[in-house]
Amino acid sequence: MTVAEKQARLTEALLPLTKTHDRLAWLVEQARQRPPMSAELRIDTNLVEGCTARLWFTSAFREGRCFFQSDSDSLVVKSVAGLLCEFYSGCASEEILHHDPAFLAGLGINQHLTRNRRNALSSVWERILEFAQSQRAAPPRSIVS
Repeated sequence: MTVAEKQARLTEALLPLTKTHDRLAWLVEQARQRPPMSAELRIDTNLVEGCTARLWFTSAFREGRCFFQSDSDSLVVKSVAGLLCEFYSGCASEEILHHDPAFLAGLGINQHLTRNRRNALSSVWERILEFAQSQRAAPPRSIVS
């Protein structure tokens, strides 16, 4: 599924929820349905700095696609970080680099979050962006004979 298709699906799910509480409840329910991150990955080197809650983040690159996973000891942080991870997982680097999560503001996701939770969302986006940049396909080399 492309990022545009994922955005359309997310928009379709969230737009009917006009109250902030309902949107957050939907996000939390999505987080509850995600499997927890394995204990082997919930280590200090995977902790995201700048967040009051403990937030773990991992990334992987397989078959030309980026994959992300997060977990937190705070359900709300887990839900917003997981939203980004789920949204961008399975996408090619170039697709991620050309589609930032600014559309979430229009869906009422980030404006009602506390500063700490917005920081967590920003930190996860920065890590996703950095990883996508690092996995960008190298330009083809010319062969000189």
